[in-house]
Amino acid sequence: MADGTVLIVGGTGGIGREVARHYQEQGSPVLITGRDPGRAAETAKQMGIGVSGVGFDLGQPETIKDALSEVGAVSRLVLAAIDRDNNPVRGYKVAEAVYLTTMKLVGYTETVHTLLDRLSNDSSVVLFGGRAKDRPYPGSTTVTTVNGGVSALIHTLATELAPIRFNAIHPGIVGDSPFWREKPLDAVVARTPTGRLCTMADIVDATVFLLENPAVNGVNLDVDGGWMLM
Repeated sequence: MADGTVLIVGGTGGIGREVARHYQEQGSPVLITGRDPGRAAETAKQMGIGVSGVGFDLGQPETIKDALSEVGAVSRLVLAAIDRDNNPVRGYKVAEAVYLTTMKLVGYTETVHTLLDRLSNDSSVVLFGGRAKDRPYPGSTTVTTVNGGVSALIHTLATELAPIRFNAIHPGIVGDSPFWREKPLDAVVARTPTGRLCTMADIVDATVFLLENPAVNGVNLDVDGGWMLM
């Protein structure tokens, strides 16, 4: 693994925090980010030795450069921040659509641009998309569009910035995540061939695979137990 910090954008909660915990346990220096600088600092403090926190909003990409100005070499970069948008076309909210599109596509790209002089040839990057790119639902137009954009973005980044590796992970419904944990999901389980929903541990494992396997590049990895087969 290349020397440097493991930077988890969107690492103050959920899957991002679990990826950060994995690398902390491996002894790597970890930097987590969130929209709220105070929460990022407090979460890092709670996680303990080797973890620090900084705050910025991907939806305001012009702030990213200053927020990351003190960051040194970066060995692994995970862009895991999400915004759960429900924006039906019949009641389309332009501001919400612009925010999510900016956050997921412009914000992700600007983070890479900002850190480019701190990424080495051995660095790797994982972007988080989602299965709404393939299975839309009422109100998912923006989510479906930006996740589809992520699936293409890794190809342009991997080509233009070679040999740095860029991959994307597209989780299905993560049954033990804070968002889904208390929701009725029996119908989803019933149409999943494995008979179980994916877990946060599954997503962490898949993320680490994408980050660490030196032969994996430009891959969109769906992690959903085969949900789309049925």
